[in-house]
Amino acid sequence: MDNNENLNNKKTDENKETVETSETKASEPTLEEVQPKKEEIDYKAKYFYIAAEMDNFRKRMEREKENLVKYGNERILSDLLQIVDNFERTTDMLKHDQDPKIKNIVAGIDMVQKQFIDTLSKHGLTPVQSVGRDFDPNFHEAMAQEYEEGAKPNQVIKEFQKGYTLNGRLIRAAKVVVSNDKQ
Repeated sequence: MDNNENLNNKKTDENKETVETSETKASEPTLEEVQPKKEEIDYKAKYFYIAAEMDNFRKRMEREKENLVKYGNERILSDLLQIVDNFERTTDMLKHDQDPKIKNIVAGIDMVQKQFIDTLSKHGLTPVQSVGRDFDPNFHEAMAQEYEEGAKPNQVIKEFQKGYTLNGRLIRAAKVVVSNDKQ
């Protein structure tokens, strides 16, 4: 029986150690349990990346929408500028006529032209100021150079065609004559 008792005692001791080690494992978290799994980190990183991408997409769409509202009518307004030019040409040609009927017609055309330009300016269209200003290649297109007494070099002295901007963006450059310092 001594052998049986020794064997039983050994088994009991081994069982106690097994129980103790399993209890110890249960009370102390392992390194694997404390650190997040690689999959979990990957999912979090992907989530934050997608959230940032969605925020950037939303901001980009807002900017594009704003630009569409601001500059969406650019093509039609640039086409209407030809009508404004024709009004100006007509009034310039008829201004010097002395006939009272023609003067009344010119006054009527001039009023319609001003009303038309006012309507276009309500939508963000503004003329480029040229004559008397320094030549700016961002807003002016030089058609010729001429000498003019009293004008400084590279100053706009004549305007063939007005330039226009739409909400600060150039839609048509002014065609101008620029002064030079040589006769």
